[in-house]
Amino acid sequence: MRNIPNLITLTRLLLVPVAVVMIVSQAWSLAFAAFAIAGLSDGLDGFIARRFDMRSELGTYLDALADKALLMSIFVALAAALVVPVWIAVLVVSRDLMILGAVIVSWVLDKPVQIRPLLISKLNTAAQIAFAGAALAGMAFGVMQGAWFEPMLYLVTALTLASMAAYLTQWLRHMSA
Repeated sequence: MRNIPNLITLTRLLLVPVAVVMIVSQAWSLAFAAFAIAGLSDGLDGFIARRFDMRSELGTYLDALADKALLMSIFVALAAALVVPVWIAVLVVSRDLMILGAVIVSWVLDKPVQIRPLLISKLNTAAQIAFAGAALAGMAFGVMQGAWFEPMLYLVTALTLASMAAYLTQWLRHMSA
């Protein structure tokens, strides 16, 4: 029973290639469905883990991995399908690679750093999910990009840059301490 949240998280990881293939195939309704199920599973696994005290260290890592894999893959696939600008996919991926690189450098230099989600990071993730979901929903339901698109694009850009700067500042303080 303790593995139910982890199994849900693994299912979310397995939905990542499904969603990407659906985007590349322009099967927009299926891509939106896979993304929506993955998003719901993220909330469900966390709720079950907290509510029934089924939290685990593995689950913490799997959840973060699934979130990053989903968002990075969706943004790259949406950029490849010309739904979002390529630069936003590059920015989203670069932020996560920067954080991963900082963690690896810290370990290599024997100064391991613990990365805890910051408020700006949570806001960033929520905005990225909302933007990707709205873009997929727009394609699935034939709603052209409207007045919402550019403001959301720039909100995601600002939050991604702010999150990147916050983590980089935190990491630099840690490394120079």
